[in-house]
Amino acid sequence: MKIPPTHLTEAREGEVYAVVDTFGKTFELRYGYYDEKDRSGPPDVIYPDFTKEPIHTESGEPLVTMMQDACPHYKGEARRVDDATCGECKYFLRGEEWFGLCRCPKNKREEQA
Repeated sequence: MKIPPTHLTEAREGEVYAVVDTFGKTFELRYGYYDEKDRSGPPDVIYPDFTKEPIHTESGEPLVTMMQDACPHYKGEARRVDDATCGECKYFLRGEEWFGLCRCPKNKREEQA
């Protein structure tokens, strides 16, 4: 289920932007700020930080966002990995919104016994 943002009023911090179902997981996205210096403008849609709190599918593939910094296994057109994002990588499988799945075999979590 996806709840679209209201276009009649300005977004406010804490308001729900959308509820997104992707790759068997559900995420509630809210408006907010990534850090204090961003408070000079309108709030952004806040996505989970999968580098701090990884989430994997049942098959062990990690969820990522398109704008997430690329990992050392990045395969794409960027000349430097530190300039690349997951969304530019050949291993990235696009899901709903800006969510994706990392299909790199080196990032796959081994199944728990």
